Amino acid sequence: MHRTAALSVALLCLALWHRTAAAPGATVPILVELFTAEGCSSCPAADVLLEKMIESQPATGVELVGLGEHVDYWDNLGWKDRFSSAKLTARQQGYAARFKTGDVYTPQMIVDGREAFVGSDLNAARRAIESASGLPHGVIHAAIETSTGNTLAVSVAATQLPPVTPGDHAEIVVAIIEDGLRTEVKRGENQGRTLTHAAVVRTLQVIGEASGDASTSRARFTLSSDWRRDSLKIVAFAQERGSRRVLATVALAVAAHQAAP
Repeated sequence: MHRTAALSVALLCLALWHRTAAAPGATVPILVELFTAEGCSSCPAADVLLEKMIESQPATGVELVGLGEHVDYWDNLGWKDRFSSAKLTARQQGYAARFKTGDVYTPQMIVDGREAFVGSDLNAARRAIESASGLPHGVIHAAIETSTGNTLAVSVAATQLPPVTPGDHAEIVVAIIEDGLRTEVKRGENQGRTLTHAAVVRTLQVIGEASGDASTSRARFTLSSDWRRDSLKIVAFAQERGSRRVLATVALAVAAHQAAP
């Protein structure tokens, strides 16, 4: 099937997707990571799928929180992705080691750190999200404590986390993401196309450990001058370092929650 036709079918299925196993009255945040690249001809369909999933929130009782993670191993194959990062490539390699899949690839989607599959596969995404929604999750809160110029001071508090796997430990990870980005690709496999991206990871870092019944971590982030403040979000999550299980997730818009200077 042609990629455009396949994407149209996927989006139609997405419009009809309104069932999950979430408990009545509960809203479970689920982290959906997409490893992608502007130089990859198979990635635009996955980029659009992630964007539509975030926009439509099709799963009843679930809040889908997206991370668009642009890897850098396509950068020498005709087009350098301006959002690519060696750090995000290393993150994907960590998943490959965890899942024992060997090589990394794009597009790849990972749900709550538990299941990985081809990033344009809507049915696999739905199954993984339904499975994750029925598992225990903790509670995590993020707040902007101060905002001065291009600097944000962020605090993250995690409580009621599920028990950590014996021998493992949980980390607090924070990403700053930007929505509504577009690129006119001049070379490479997507030459001549205008690509749109949602939830693009601008920066991502571990800011502390989640331990015991409650823990709080703090960090400062510098925002680049070309990041649009009204399109930025903070995504914070607790994740086991070894198993890669995501235990809790939260997202908040930077513009709506900025503290007074």
